[in-house]
Amino acid sequence: MKAIVYNGPRDVSVQDVPDAKIEKPTDVLVRVTAKNICGSDLHTYEGRASFETGRVFGHENLGEVIEVGSGVDRVKVGDRVCLPFNIGCGFCENCKKGLTGFCLTANPGSAGAAYGFADMGPIRGAG
Repeated sequence: MKAIVYNGPRDVSVQDVPDAKIEKPTDVLVRVTAKNICGSDLHTYEGRASFETGRVFGHENLGEVIEVGSGVDRVKVGDRVCLPFNIGCGFCENCKKGLTGFCLTANPGSAGAAYGFADMGPIRGAG
């Protein structure tokens, strides 16, 4: 797949990267049909956030579910979805309270995780 890759401050490029795949039973694969740059991406783009070179940007995406892990029961193949900035498991204490931005399991050792964003876990973006 093609993705927006961070090469350093003010330097990004579209590159071929390996296709995403189901890695855990709770994973969902989405074919991204639209995405938007977020204002928070500018912190990284301008070099004001700790983001490693070679990482894929991208959050706040729209798309179609093309595969679901065996533990997924809320979405199905063919569903159209909007993916927010943050990642939540849906079942930890904070997620059950509606505080998905502070998920306790998506980014072990930290409260909160995000797609392709500095200091919010190793999760690749959907660039």
